[in-house]
Amino acid sequence: MLEDKLTALVSSAVDALGFELVGVEYLAQGAHSVLRVFIDSEQGITLDDCSRVSHQISGVLEVEDPIRGKYNLEVSSPGLDRPLFSLAHFQRFVGRGVKLRLRQPLNGQRKFKGVINAVENEHIQITLDQEQVLELQIDEIEKANLIPEL
Repeated sequence: MLEDKLTALVSSAVDALGFELVGVEYLAQGAHSVLRVFIDSEQGITLDDCSRVSHQISGVLEVEDPIRGKYNLEVSSPGLDRPLFSLAHFQRFVGRGVKLRLRQPLNGQRKFKGVINAVENEHIQITLDQEQVLELQIDEIEKANLIPEL
């Protein structure tokens, strides 16, 4: 998978600058393709941080050239609606609200909202609004974001 390869390529550059790599998204849209890299730190993320990481990642991507054609590189903080990419992310945010989209429909539905209950044995348990419990594997999830708590 291209996103896994991109994550492996940029992670050392992000780590070397002292930031946490939250995740990588690649949206193939022809001449308007976008590579998004989400970074974080305990002190938060500034525009200067994003610029430094972007410069470092650009060098790595230029040498390795993993993406054919043109694309825009975006580096940002994960924001209030933080994307969740791994089991560790779900574990870290047990008890928080999440919106997710599945790769394949489940009972005719791909989008769900609920609360992360637990992460056990490679499975994520989500309690939906109707008190129904949904148990998923990470590879069934196409996209997941925290629901901001204001």
